[in-house]
Order: sequence, then structure tokens, then C-alpha cells
Amino acid sequence: MMRPTANDLTLGQRLYERLDIFARHSEDEGKLTRVFLSPQHRAAADELLGWMREAGMAAHVDAVGNVVGRYEGLVPGAPCLMMGSHIDTVRDAGKYDGNMGVLAALACVEEFNRAGERFPFAIEVVAFGDEEGVRFPVTLSGSRAIAGTFDQTTLSLRDKEGVSLRKALTGFGCDPGKIAEIARRKEQILAFVELHIEQGPVLEDAGLPVGAVTAINGASRLSVEVRGTANHAGTVPMHLRRDALAAAAEMMLAVERRGGAEPELVATVGRVDVMPGAVNVIPGLVRFTMDVRSPSDSARRRAVADIDRTIGQIAEARGVDIAITLTHEAAACRCAPELIEAIGQSIARAGLPVRELPSGAGHDAMAFSRLCPVGMIFVRCEKGISHNPAEAITVEDADISMRVLMDFIRHFDAAPLKRLDEDRPVA
Repeated sequence: MMRPTANDLTLGQRLYERLDIFARHSEDEGKLTRVFLSPQHRAAADELLGWMREAGMAAHVDAVGNVVGRYEGLVPGAPCLMMGSHIDTVRDAGKYDGNMGVLAALACVEEFNRAGERFPFAIEVVAFGDEEGVRFPVTLSGSRAIAGTFDQTTLSLRDKEGVSLRKALTGFGCDPGKIAEIARRKEQILAFVELHIEQGPVLEDAGLPVGAVTAINGASRLSVEVRGTANHAGTVPMHLRRDALAAAAEMMLAVERRGGAEPELVATVGRVDVMPGAVNVIPGLVRFTMDVRSPSDSARRRAVADIDRTIGQIAEARGVDIAITLTHEAAACRCAPELIEAIGQSIARAGLPVRELPSGAGHDAMAFSRLCPVGMIFVRCEKGISHNPAEAITVEDADISMRVLMDFIRHFDAAPLKRLDEDRPVA
């Protein structure tokens, strides 16, 4: 592999420095917090509008708070290759999650505009504002609105201060009554491609700066309630106990075992509540959560069924009662094979081995799976850490990812792409 020299790092260094500048739009001094429709979100949107216009794009904030920039093709009004990611963050976030995908796409357009390059298609860069779901109990509002699947009932949802989504949008300068009007038709978007940090350790473990994403994992979330009998810790013999926590611990280990039983499947217990929670009382009630993910919906559903059956067997053997509730389910989003191949070719032209991998995290790209072909490029992040101020990339990797993305755009050909219709399943 040919590593870039110091003189070649203009693109990566510029992107790296702009990410630092953009991170200043935060409600918390000394750390990054930028939630949907906040004053800091508005300030970030305004700065991004300026950068887009300087890059030769027509730019605006749409009815749901997305920042949209369009760089026309050789023929005005041509269908677009849409790129972008989100600019909202979790609390005390890293500066690359989401933001990198927006600013890298913008930097590509800057280079094309500087060189006077136009393509047979337009390029649209979109900065979505609601991927993390931190402020309101809903996610992907921006991407779903463009994809035509926005749920109008969510406008009545309120944040912890009692402010409705409708009111917050109005305060941001948007017109919620026009959200339906921003939905795109299939013929308007050739593909959606998102560059994003991996948020996992696979690329770092492989020693690779970038990879081609094959799918965004489907997810099932469940809550489990285990009921035993709370009793005195000193007076009840071990063989006569109905210890809810001991039973739950065995169940949680079963979840872990099943998650490791096949490639690309993961299963996690993320929260545990124990009652009554006293040092000298046998636990009588335990509630815990399960999160099961896979790029294969059939594998995920099979794992959930296996876990459900195993938990029932453990409960029966230990004499406890259980209740299992499905709280969330999202289908996997498979990336278009043609885009996976094209991204891989761009990686190969950069002199790098091509690594294909699924995404275990959700992304705005998921919202487009019924509208247009979807692709993703992953960028290595240090130790796989994300949603954390320790989130980090290198200037060298920023530069490589920029060059791969620019190469992909220059070679993008919509002709081989199969349109999403009845002959191609979406998950």
C-alpha cells in the first residue's frame, strides 16, 4: 500500500481541522453536546449553509431541520447521488460520529467545484438533525422525511421540558406543515451513500483504514422480568430458594452464549434492575434487557426464539416465573451489491485490501432502503470507541477516506444499479 506523504495530506488535514471547528457548536463547554433543534444545532446548521454555498452549492434548511446542499450536474435538475450523515450528537459525544460523513461529502464537492468538475448526476449533501434520538423519543426524523416515511403523529411528542416536536421545529425556523412536501420520488435519487466511522474495532484489528459495509444490522430489543421470592438471606437453605437474580444470571449467560454461536450475530444484556436490592435479602424480582442484532433477519429471529426457549427452560428448572416483552424490532438494511462492489473498487484503486463488514449500529442510511440503493463506507476509529469524547481517527485515515469517497463519486455509474422494486427485497 502506498501511504500518503505529508504534502499529500491536504484533503485529510482540511477535513480534520474543519471537524475541530464544527465541534465548537456545543451546549457544554469543554465537551460536545448538540441535540436536535437546539440553538447549537441551529448555529451548526448556519455555519454549514455558509460552507455549502462557498463550495458552489445551493443550500437551505428544510421543513424538518435537515441542511441540504445541491451541486448541479452537467444537466440542471438531473437525479442526484445523495450523501451525508447526521450532525446531532449524544451527550458528551465524540466529534466524528455523523459529522465526518457530512463534512467529508462537502469537502469532495469543494474539490470538484474548485476543479470545475461536473457529472451526469447532481450531488446532494444532507446533514440530518435527528439520528441519535436524544431530545425526543423518536429517531431518523430527517432521513425518514426525505424518504417519505415520516410519521406525522411524532410531531406531538415532547421533550423532558414539555416542548413538542412541532413547537421545536417552528422555533428552529421550520414549517412542520410542509414536511410531506420534502419527500423525494424514486426517480430523483440514484443512490444514498454514507461515510461513517466504524464505531467498532474490526477495521483496526485488521489494520485497515476503510471498509465497504454490506448491511446495517437488524435489531430486536426485549425486556425480561424474572419473579422469584424475596426472603431472608440467612434463614432460607440454598435448595429451597426462588432466587430471581441467580436465575437471571444463568439466563444472561445463555444470552451471551447464543450471541457467540454464529458469525456476525451479537446479543447483549445492557441493563439489570434487582429488587429489593438489599445485601441481606434474596432477590425476588429482576428485570433485564436484551439487544440481539444481525445483518440477517432470519438469523436474528432464530436467535431470539432460541433465547426465549432457553430462558423458559431455566425458569422452569429454578421455579421462577418469567415475562418476556418485545420492545423494539427493526429489519436489517442490506447495502446494494453494486454499491458494495463500486466502493470496493475505489478502495482497491487506493492500493488497499478490500474488507467487507456489516454495521452493528443504526444509521440514517436505513431510512432510504425502500427509496433507493444504499451504500456505506466505514472509516477506522481508535479502539472502536464511539459515543465518547475518546472517539478518534487519524489525519492519515481521514485523507484516505476522502480519496476513496472522491474516487467513488468520479466513477459512479447509476446504470448497473437495480431500482428497488418488486424484484429486489429490501431486507
